[in-house]
Amino acid sequence: MGRIKTRSIKRVGKQLVENYPELFTKDFRQNKKILVRFLETDSKKTLNKVAGYITRLIKIRESKVEVIEEL
Repeated sequence: MGRIKTRSIKRVGKQLVENYPELFTKDFRQNKKILVRFLETDSKKTLNKVAGYITRLIKIRESKVEVIEEL
C-alpha cells in the first residue's frame, strides 16, 4: 500500500490541475519548479507532496486518454 495524502494536499493539487492543466506534465521535477510560483510555503516536504500528487493526477489523466483513444 502507498502513502495516503492529506485533504489539503489533494485539494490544492486538484485545484491547480483544474485551473492550469496545460502547465503540468508527467515530470516531477518540472512540476516542482512550476509550483514554486503558486504555493506560498517554506516547507520543502509540502511542496514535494503536492508536486508528487499533481504528477500522479496527470499520469492517470493521460492513461485514461490513451485507453479511450484505443477504443
